[in-house]
Amino acid sequence: MKKENAIKLFNDKKIRVHWDDEQEQWYFAIVDVIAILTASNNPQVYWRVMKKRLLAEGNETVTNCNGLKMVAPDGKMRKTDVADTEQLLRLIQSIPSPKAEPFKMWLAKVGNERIEETQDPELSIERAMETYLQKGYSRNWINQRLKSIEVRKELTYEWEKRRVKKGQEYAILTDEITKAWSGFKTKECKTITK
Repeated sequence: MKKENAIKLFNDKKIRVHWDDEQEQWYFAIVDVIAILTASNNPQVYWRVMKKRLLAEGNETVTNCNGLKMVAPDGKMRKTDVADTEQLLRLIQSIPSPKAEPFKMWLAKVGNERIEETQDPELSIERAMETYLQKGYSRNWINQRLKSIEVRKELTYEWEKRRVKKGQEYAILTDEITKAWSGFKTKECKTITK
């Protein structure tokens, strides 16, 4: 999820968040989310009990949640457990609350759509076009975008044929191409558009 078009998961509710430029993702304070979804008087205790239960069930999500210093209600910087978007959505699935139900319904719908897309990949292209149209992009822009994706796929296919290793080598080549047309490295282009 990019910073400029991040989903507002909780509308006007107060959730402490942190944008990590290096990872290019949001981190959410878990106890803030629990406070909203459960109306618990003590979300820290709720989270502590929930963590134990999830660990006992073998849930790996809890293990991967990191601590991050954020401004606490008392105004001081205190370490709190945070989750990225994927981890947060997984944790929400484990919260028995009517307020969590819309998220669970949405996740089930998206999961069903992804299964449908594996059976008919053209559905993913149609959904992408619908999403771009809803965001206000023109059909011409969408067609150009789809063409650029196709060109990029052809390029990465050529790299694979030439045994270029994914990861670091792809990043180096992508940086060189981006620098050739823009004068900036890929990461610099991303910060310019933010």
